[in-house]
Amino acid sequence: MATKRVAICAVAQHKNDSDLWYKRFQGMLLDVLEDLQAQTGFDFDSETGVRSIVSCSDDFFDARTISNNGVADVLGAQYRAEEKMAQEGLNAIGYAMAQILSGHEDLVLVMGHCKESQPESRELIWNMGFDPFYGRALGLDYLNAAALQARAYMGKAGLTEDHLAQIVVRARQCAARNPYANCREIIEPGKVKASPMLCDPIRKLHAYPVSDGAVGMLLASEERVKEFTDKPVWLTGFANCMDSFFFGDRDLTSNFALKGAAERAYKKAGIKDPKKSVDLVEVMDAYAYQQPMWMEGLGFCKDGQGARFIDEAGLGKYKVNLSGGMLAGDPVIISGLYRAANAALQLRGEAGDMQAPDVKCAVAQSTNGPAGQFHSVLILEA
Repeated sequence: MATKRVAICAVAQHKNDSDLWYKRFQGMLLDVLEDLQAQTGFDFDSETGVRSIVSCSDDFFDARTISNNGVADVLGAQYRAEEKMAQEGLNAIGYAMAQILSGHEDLVLVMGHCKESQPESRELIWNMGFDPFYGRALGLDYLNAAALQARAYMGKAGLTEDHLAQIVVRARQCAARNPYANCREIIEPGKVKASPMLCDPIRKLHAYPVSDGAVGMLLASEERVKEFTDKPVWLTGFANCMDSFFFGDRDLTSNFALKGAAERAYKKAGIKDPKKSVDLVEVMDAYAYQQPMWMEGLGFCKDGQGARFIDEAGLGKYKVNLSGGMLAGDPVIISGLYRAANAALQLRGEAGDMQAPDVKCAVAQSTNGPAGQFHSVLILEA
């Protein structure tokens, strides 16, 4: 029988690191799994336990095809349903929600991992995200695509190097309170502005660092949630949206895909004005300029007002990325899972030194593809 609501019962994270060379991703996932089991007591009983696992990983970063086969044992997926989400991690939650809301399952384990330190070049992997006839041959990758978007958006929104430095400095201040963040060192604006230029206008400290990590969560139907927690986090809205595949067809400053995903997610959650209803936001900020840009797309400020949003302390007002966000270091493929995990911890009152007061409703956003080609939005409520 289909249920009406789905909740996160528990979340677990592996500490992010720039190079976990001494640990295989199976070991990272096992740490996360054991943490979740310790919190909830769930098992893999064929009748009452977890029968479905949604994994999230990327074959290129894992350096093997059908890489989820390499983690099936660790995830408890032998003789059970295991399906891989190769898209960004927030969509793994969306898929697990669909399984439960349809009545197909009442308990789903979501697990994601990524070791970005393994490949010789992230840029080479990112180049594969472009069409093989035009984009790849031009040498496009996620970094230089983001640089094109950053330059266009900075001109439209009046964003300056000082704004970007302010965003990075705040991200590190938040990350200093997050025990799972990769980069927790507090830095000054001058260090950001003096960091090497990667691809104009993006400097090294404007970009998220190479990171290895793993994260997981247990989702349950409304009927079963009390078996595993007395502090459920309800998932009240989810949606995603894709922009054009061909890079040259896109208006890079329009936020087309994010606006589409946000509008549908808000509608499902019954949110008419996010500025009035949402207490906390976790956005996937692979690059500093994306924080104000994604906040525009989510409806927290008007189009082209990103600089003003920063100047008026909008990031603090709406409690944006109190975890430190992606700028403090978590892997690209599963960053959306980290966004949702940190939002869930805030809603449960378990965020430790990061905890904000009176958090009842949160938004988690993720993106995949070059320059925000694909966006997902999840609404979480206590």
